[in-house]
Amino acid sequence: MVISSKNIRNVAIIGHSGEGKTTLCEAMLFNGGAIDRMGSVAAGTTVMDYDEQEKVKQLSINAACAYLIWKEVKINLIDLPGFYDFEGERNEGLAACGAAVLVIGANGVLPIGSETVVDHCLKLGKPLIIFINGMDKPNADYIGTVNALREKYAGKLAPIQIPIMQDGKMVGFVNAIQEKAYKFSSTGRVETEVPEDLKERMNEMQANLMETAAENDDVLLDKYFNDGALSKDDTVHGIRKGIATGNVFPVMAGSALQNRGVINLLDEIVRYMPTANERKNSIATDYDKDEIVNVTCEENGPFAAQVFKTASDPYTGKLNYIKIFRGCLKSGMTVYNATKGAEERIGQIFALRGKKSELVNELSAGDIGAVNKLNNTDTNDTLCAVGTNLQFDPIGFPRPALSMAVSAAVKGDEEKVFSGFTKMREEDYTFSIEKRAETGEMILSGQGETHIEILAKRLKARYGVDVVLSEPRIPYRETIRATATAEGKHKKQTGGHGQYGHCKVRFEPCEADFEFADEVVGGAVPKQYIPAVEKGLRECMSRGVLAGYPVIGVRAVLFDGSYHEVDSSEMAFKAAAALAFRDGIKNAKPVLLEPILKLKAAVPNDYLGAVMGDISKRRGRIVESATEGETTTVIAEVPLAETAKYATDLRAMTRGQGKFSTEFLRYEDVPPQFAEKIIGGQKN
Repeated sequence: MVISSKNIRNVAIIGHSGEGKTTLCEAMLFNGGAIDRMGSVAAGTTVMDYDEQEKVKQLSINAACAYLIWKEVKINLIDLPGFYDFEGERNEGLAACGAAVLVIGANGVLPIGSETVVDHCLKLGKPLIIFINGMDKPNADYIGTVNALREKYAGKLAPIQIPIMQDGKMVGFVNAIQEKAYKFSSTGRVETEVPEDLKERMNEMQANLMETAAENDDVLLDKYFNDGALSKDDTVHGIRKGIATGNVFPVMAGSALQNRGVINLLDEIVRYMPTANERKNSIATDYDKDEIVNVTCEENGPFAAQVFKTASDPYTGKLNYIKIFRGCLKSGMTVYNATKGAEERIGQIFALRGKKSELVNELSAGDIGAVNKLNNTDTNDTLCAVGTNLQFDPIGFPRPALSMAVSAAVKGDEEKVFSGFTKMREEDYTFSIEKRAETGEMILSGQGETHIEILAKRLKARYGVDVVLSEPRIPYRETIRATATAEGKHKKQTGGHGQYGHCKVRFEPCEADFEFADEVVGGAVPKQYIPAVEKGLRECMSRGVLAGYPVIGVRAVLFDGSYHEVDSSEMAFKAAAALAFRDGIKNAKPVLLEPILKLKAAVPNDYLGAVMGDISKRRGRIVESATEGETTTVIAEVPLAETAKYATDLRAMTRGQGKFSTEFLRYEDVPPQFAEKIIGGQKN
């Protein structure tokens, strides 16, 4: 079944975790006949939450796709995780969608996390509908929730329905534009008379919607001023235009769990959301013409698509999720991966319904689907017609914010751990795995504690490898702050040839990690043994005298010594250098150094005081701050040792709205009171 782009809607279901997004998808799929019965998040039977960890935690982790047909329109749904740790999945899903439905609870407040995802949609220019969920619950507060939204998004909100309440629960609704009322029933909804007590509110809402529609179209504005009113069709046209430009957020309500108001939502998605061929800002670079182009959704044009997500399975292999921007993708055709510069042959093509895949022969412009067994294709790659060279802008992914040391639970499994995580990187660009030479640890870095926990459990499920997570060791350093001289004499007689090496070395602070100089005169140390002295000193730099950390910032000058014609050797002079190093560093005022990071945090102005105070508590120094609109960017210098759980703490302080990044700056002296604890801990 090939559907024209004008009959396709690609819709992301967004919102904070726990607001009912997955349940709403389930109700939409059920109403569209895609499934025979509604599954349950609690029972782990939903289409979208198919991963075992999602079932256990009752939390969406992956961006999941499924489609339904509603009034001859194909609606591709992408259920996006609401939890902060899975922002990368959210970015992937929104890149493929032309619009979004924000799901929030009817609690009278704007939920934590919702502001962030709405702001992201506005930044990307994604049209938005708001669905107030949970209207079946006691004390559901529709009016309070609308007011909370209106306070945040003044001038953008356009409620288009009035809930009909009975005993504190929603039993139906009035559609203000259509001037119709519906009551919920066991078979769906039944049209009824508009309740008398809601007619005045309906008229007020209708007038507000006409005004909103007129404000988004100059022709309608003239008609509104001349006639004092707009027709239903004109009102819908104006609202639709406002939605497309991000100036209007229609608001609806219902209960996903009870499947109430969901049919109305589907109707409004078809009526108001942009069709796939109306998508804007499909910007790509045409490298043949060396120019930026806007790829229009032409069904007969040369093929162009982008891989927006990759799923990997040890049994079924790699599955690439794709959004078709132009042309048609057919089984058996050869396409060009412009990102990798390689051709790929298309085998099987799938339409997606959660974990289940349906084989199809082709996908047309504007549609979403998946292909498997592509050898050189990954997330963000552009696939295009052979003979063209087009590349879409890559999807942005957040940098890892929290690091943990990871080790194999069973000795000898270290390589399995590293290779397993490396393979998992194909489908998740928001984490990294590296072997840190400074401490000898394997470091797993992700978006937060939950993300890292999920990664560890996924490794166990896929590759059968258990891991242990722990706080990473801080890569402290040692250096000296004074000049000192030391003498090293290695003398040993064991029968036959003995061992004799003698050197005098001056140790001085310097800017480089290590410098060596030779000031020997008169052949006190023969030239053939001087490299051995340097080598002995360099080897000692790996372990300092305070707490055993590597030593940096030392200039060692060999200025005198002695030798034995028979017993001297390179090994003896290396041993003598080690003796000189130990005594010399001890007498040169050794100090402990810690890594200092440049921390850049973007936080809402309301939380600026708390964030700056917290940075000070972490021994941080504010370098500068700049305010732009409702956000302030703070740049500070903070010791690495004080940032272990900063990702979690910043979210708590800013209701999930704060973002930060770090980069290494330099090493600085550890304050004496902290240095004593570190040195004492190492010695114990």
